Amino acid sequence: MSVTRTVVLGVSGGALAVWLAAAATTAPRPAGPVALPRPSSPDLHGDELNAEIARLHERLRPTVAPMQSRDLFRYSGTGATSLAQPALAMPAAVAAPPPAPALKLIGIAEDVVNESPVRTAMLSAAGGELVFAKEGDTVPPQFRVTRVSPEVVELTDTVTGSVLRLALR
Repeated sequence: MSVTRTVVLGVSGGALAVWLAAAATTAPRPAGPVALPRPSSPDLHGDELNAEIARLHERLRPTVAPMQSRDLFRYSGTGATSLAQPALAMPAAVAAPPPAPALKLIGIAEDVVNESPVRTAMLSAAGGELVFAKEGDTVPPQFRVTRVSPEVVELTDTVTGSVLRLALR
């Protein structure tokens, strides 16, 4: 490749680059008059709204200054009040109900005898004692098993006659 050919290619490549750069940029245009948008109806209503807000603020402004009746930064106790009212008599103490028995139903077993279910309740008594009881059995200290259903055991207190129901949990 000759020197003249290299120079011609270099100059023509440079001219092409300048021409493309000039075509890609735009000349600055003079600024024309800017048209302001006309106020729309919400802008006109905004002035009315501002006037209404100002009127309400004026109406809510207090007419009389509040009086300073106490110092908010100092604590003072209230004056001594007289105890002119007689003390109410306390009602007689009612005997506390006896504590609930320490029995807990932990399970129910079911056997089929003569085509009818016979259920056995498994109870946990005080001290970790395990008691198996069917209907009619006595459970220490004072209960008789009245009924054993699939989820509840009814115990009747032999002393007071009250019914205690224990359910599975």
